[in-house]
Amino acid sequence: MQQVLLNLTLNACEAMPDGGTLLVSSATADGRVVIHITDTGCGIERKDLDRIFEPFFTTKPAGKGTGLGLSVSYGILQQHGGTLKVDSDPGKGTTFTITLPAVADDFDLVIAVLSSPEPEPIAVVRQLKAEDNSTCVIVVSRNQMVQTAIGAIREGAADYLVEPCSADELRAAVDRVKPAGTTALRESGSHGRSRLPRFERMLGRCSAMLDVFELIERIATAEATVLVTGESGTGKELAVRAIHRLSHRCDAPLLGCDCTALAPTLLESELFGHVKGSFSGAIATKKGSFEAADHGTLLLDEVSNLSMETQGKLLRVLETRCIRRVGDTAEREVDIRLIATTNRDLGQMVKVGQFRADLYYRLNVVPVSLPALRDRAGDIPLLAMAFLDEFSRQMGLHSTFLSPRALQQMEVYQWPGNVRELRNIVQRLAVLYGGSQIELEHLPLEIRKSKHTLSSTDLPRTWDEFKTFKRQVVEDLERRFLTAALGRCAQNVTHASESVGMQRPNFHALLRHHGLKPGATERD
Repeated sequence: MQQVLLNLTLNACEAMPDGGTLLVSSATADGRVVIHITDTGCGIERKDLDRIFEPFFTTKPAGKGTGLGLSVSYGILQQHGGTLKVDSDPGKGTTFTITLPAVADDFDLVIAVLSSPEPEPIAVVRQLKAEDNSTCVIVVSRNQMVQTAIGAIREGAADYLVEPCSADELRAAVDRVKPAGTTALRESGSHGRSRLPRFERMLGRCSAMLDVFELIERIATAEATVLVTGESGTGKELAVRAIHRLSHRCDAPLLGCDCTALAPTLLESELFGHVKGSFSGAIATKKGSFEAADHGTLLLDEVSNLSMETQGKLLRVLETRCIRRVGDTAEREVDIRLIATTNRDLGQMVKVGQFRADLYYRLNVVPVSLPALRDRAGDIPLLAMAFLDEFSRQMGLHSTFLSPRALQQMEVYQWPGNVRELRNIVQRLAVLYGGSQIELEHLPLEIRKSKHTLSSTDLPRTWDEFKTFKRQVVEDLERRFLTAALGRCAQNVTHASESVGMQRPNFHALLRHHGLKPGATERD
């Protein structure tokens, strides 16, 4: 959040080169914090407002902005359940509005450090517990009066420490309240659900992903069977976890069964359980995944790999809501919600006789289709920077970031392994080049050599795709234009700028933007 506020305030100051007024105000409304950042600068043209949050789009002069600041801020706020909006009047000024969930709804533990006489500890605890009684509160105060400590505890504080206190004392206090905090979260029912990650680390702001998020929220509380489809690495399991977290079954288990990992006989035992002696090696009676997930959610991962025989038994379970363990005669009722995933076209498998049509219709009650990463290239900078931030924190690095050229080239690459491949590549970059700027030449060879060509049969299908393609085409055309101009003029910048009718500073700024140097050749 510090990065967001710093970026917005710096932008506001740059918009007022001759001076002006910068006003930052905040308020709470309907359980959310609203922050307004208003300047009296030059404003933003109406035609640019719709593109202001696009990666690499900037209204600043060439060479003076990467076009990533507002895009990154937008992504950070989205990760925290917030929004960023802009309203501008050209020539009069601009207002950016941030909305975020109120703090009390986001934390299981609050450490209230009260270094001044006001506010009074008892009043602070009373207010925090009134807003959310399940929040654990540890008070750290200079007030040494026993009556104050007792009063804070009576109001619901989990512990009361007197300043100065050591880090070990504070750590011990946190350890003491951990069990209580966990129980409060578990027992808080639907209120507790709002504290859990809403979409399980799924990120995206292209129209396709926003549609997926909306669909997940809409179907989560229903009991219908869900079929999640998408290529390998698109995040199908994350979508399943998000559905479970937002459902009425969130306090019960979510169990997964990989339909590719076991032979058909062993898979039936894994799904339905078995009784002792039912087959060689069955030395004890065992519950299957259906029974273990009772009252919860069962995930059948890569359901397309089920044998025809197992498909028939699964169909019967879905119709009767009863299972029969392998080797048993008795049936047992189960109460589960079934979610299946696959990276194959089950409809096509039905046509060629590889999958039962009746089971397909049972599974495909509510389809959720996840787009391939190449179909939402505009999300690549957001995802890459989020992954880089995650790995940098793990390794204790604080200044690692991707250069604009590196991000642009990552958007061109087709990513056959989708988000999983992107995450692994970013982790590799963080390990090898962490602590500095990651440049284009640091990317793997297959990404650096990737080029996008737009054919008549490869037209964009959405406005987000169109904007991505357009930006890629313009970037490629600019680079070729600059390279050709320098080539015609023996790498002399002054002669090259004059030959194309550009001012030398603007020509040089464009060279810097694309990382081109006169006389230098690009690396492979």
